[in-house]
Order: sequence, then C-alpha cells, then structure tokens
Amino acid sequence: MMPLFWRFVATTVIVVFPLLAVADDLDVVIYEQGGDGQIAECWLGAVSGLKKGGDGFLAVRSGPGTTYRKMDELYNGDHVLVYDGSADGKWLGVIYGRGQEVVDNSNYGCGYVGQGQRPLPYPGKKGWIHSNWVIGIAG
Repeated sequence: MMPLFWRFVATTVIVVFPLLAVADDLDVVIYEQGGDGQIAECWLGAVSGLKKGGDGFLAVRSGPGTTYRKMDELYNGDHVLVYDGSADGKWLGVIYGRGQEVVDNSNYGCGYVGQGQRPLPYPGKKGWIHSNWVIGIAG
C-alpha cells in the first residue's frame, strides 16, 4: 500500500503537470535554458520592420512555423522576451505584450540556474514569432 504522501505526489504529477503544458495553449512548448546564473538566458527584442502597406502585423503562432495556429498579432515597437528558438533559427519562442508591457512586468526572469532546460514557467502571453521582424535591444 502506497503511503498517503506518495499517493498525493503521484496524483499531482499525473493531473497537474499535463495541465501546465496546455495552459499556454501552445502546440510546441517554449523552453528556458539553464545556466550558472552569471549571464542572462534570454534577451529583450522589439518588433521592427513591418511594412505599413503590408499586413502590418507579425503573427504570433502556437509553434515554430506557418502551419501552426495564429494566436495573436504584434506590431512595430512591441517588446518581446526571447527564450527559445527553432533549430533553423527562423522562429523565436517568446513572452510578449503590447508596447513595453514585458519590460514593465517584474514577473519574468532571465536567469534559470540549473542544468538542461525547463518549460517556460512565467505567466504571460507566450508564442512563436518569425525572427526576421525582431531586433535585439538587450541581453
């Protein structure tokens, strides 16, 4: 017979952890890379270069590619925190907001101390965007 504590742990792992993965409504999880805490493991970017005569927005998708669902739109000047990237470097896994929302929010971290990677644990809007329309600001 399993002690009550271990039964609670097993139930939590089985029920809660899968919910965390779908809580962001992403088809591809965004990961934060571990490090030694000495340097930031993410960088601040801004959406830039979108043509006023074109679509005028950058699609936020549920995964790294145009075949994934469009979840939202970003515009020139919107800031993003970049945590992850696709293997080909074309797509970025980000936390995003309008204007400087992500800069003004203190709930985000950029220094996961640890080995390997972990699913991005911070609250906020998350998604994948094409790297062509993001310039680095800091990090």
